[in-house]
Amino acid sequence: MEVGENLMDALIREVKEESGIDITVSNLIGVYSNTSTHKLYDGITDVPTKLMLDYSCKPVGGELTVSEETSESCWVAKDQVLKFITKIAYRTRYEAYLNFDGNINYMEYITNPEFEIKLNRTV
Repeated sequence: MEVGENLMDALIREVKEESGIDITVSNLIGVYSNTSTHKLYDGITDVPTKLMLDYSCKPVGGELTVSEETSESCWVAKDQVLKFITKIAYRTRYEAYLNFDGNINYMEYITNPEFEIKLNRTV
């Protein structure tokens, strides 16, 4: 988020910047905490706890493209996406999206030394 920017505007802007697609925000589907404690690749810097919010969104315009933050982009059928997701944390969150029933999921997990779910519930 940028200074003075609200959450919805930040989400809409980030999706546009990274994909070229204009969206409307539909639903908050999950809140996730990655509470791993380890060092960054430099071996010195602590990796902070991360809080992530997952939303479902609808495309309403724009043209799919790449950016400085994305090297490749393409449309994929929802039931085929898991074939492309190799990181277990992202895969687990996408599975929560596929199983979304209107209840917001909260999950705490760690990714280092290996992926482990610490808490999984609805809120």
